[in-house]
Amino acid sequence: MSGGSLRWRLLLAGAISSLVAVLIAAALLILLFQRHVAASIDNELNVHLDQLIAGLGRTPGGEIAVLQEPTDARFRKPLSGLYWQVRVDPDGPVDRSRSLWDFALALPQSDGSQSDLRHVSLPGPGGSTLYALQRHVELPRTMGGGEVDVAVALDAAELQSATRRFAGILVPSLLLIGVLLGAAAFAQVTIGLRPLSTLRTRLASIRAGRAERLGESFPDEVQPLATEIDSLLSARADQVETARRRAADLAHGLKTSLQVLSGEARSLREKGDMEAAENIELLAETMQRHVERQLAQARLAPKTGTVRTEIAPVVERVRRVVGKTPRGAEVNWSVDIEPGLAARIDSQDLAEALGNLLENAVRHARTRIDITGRAEGGKAHLSVTDDGPGIPENQYDAVLRRGERLDETGDGAGLGLAIVGDIVEAWDGALRLSDNAPGLAVHVVLPLAEAG
Repeated sequence: MSGGSLRWRLLLAGAISSLVAVLIAAALLILLFQRHVAASIDNELNVHLDQLIAGLGRTPGGEIAVLQEPTDARFRKPLSGLYWQVRVDPDGPVDRSRSLWDFALALPQSDGSQSDLRHVSLPGPGGSTLYALQRHVELPRTMGGGEVDVAVALDAAELQSATRRFAGILVPSLLLIGVLLGAAAFAQVTIGLRPLSTLRTRLASIRAGRAERLGESFPDEVQPLATEIDSLLSARADQVETARRRAADLAHGLKTSLQVLSGEARSLREKGDMEAAENIELLAETMQRHVERQLAQARLAPKTGTVRTEIAPVVERVRRVVGKTPRGAEVNWSVDIEPGLAARIDSQDLAEALGNLLENAVRHARTRIDITGRAEGGKAHLSVTDDGPGIPENQYDAVLRRGERLDETGDGAGLGLAIVGDIVEAWDGALRLSDNAPGLAVHVVLPLAEAG
């Protein structure tokens, strides 16, 4: 796919949007998970904090101490990651969990509010960072009064470790989702662009002559475009038909005037003005040939996808007409057309081309004309050969080249082959010549028609 491909642009946009969506989803999910874990840790630390406060009392010696420790076994395991500490007054004695071993937490000073509950980050044992809850507590008079700061802390690495474990599970899942989103985008783009592919295929069929219009089986978003194209094709067909009629009318008008001009030349010849008569006849003959060619082109039928003409009946019909001419009756005819051979060409256009080919062959043949037809390589091959003097091979291109005539080089072959070339080209065919030793072989190649 090229950089200008609509499919490539849509897929690239889909991939970028899917990637951005997956990254945003990953960030949000990890953030939500961190908040969920933090809330869970807060709840856990609050429970431990309440147990710690409930276990406060005075020793027989009158000192404030934790008489009943929280029940979690990690408080009794050194450096377990879960710790508590009680400080009596800012400069008073400190009581702490066994898990702290010989390390004391540097608790920040409290403002003395009974409801002061702080989330603090503290340095912990072994260079660790602790996430702690701290509360300032005023003891009741029944316990002899006094103030204490109570804190419960958890190693922050556990929160980070939980986040990493969650991300390790999340990332492969999001990658799978990204792959699925990419596949879904590819399927969506493929299905979404399929009508455009169908449109292109049908346009190719119209160009090849297999169809006339796009039709109305497109989605609502594409159908207006197809309708406009069909309207344009209809308008173009009307314009072509109008132009063909005008060209035919013009050619017929010129042909009538030329006939009058030829009559005037005969009158001059009868009066003895030979030079003027010859000049007029030469000009009239040249103009007549151009008119004949324009008439042949104007009579060409418009190409359609359903046209189909069997070659053998048309060949036989034209051969009978040409065979009744004085020269045609003198030659031997051989016709070998493959049964059922059909070409995608209008029958009248094929008859026009065959008429020119056979007239040309009759004019130059000595004793024999052969007509053969075969299907080969998806094409219909029709050949007309004669045993006449032929044409020099170095003049083949000049004969078939548009705008050049053998009659202009002195061979006197007229416009027959030029007219045939126009007709064959109009139906996506080809015309070529070859040496028949002796004589000339003219080969017409036409698109093979589908079976009827």
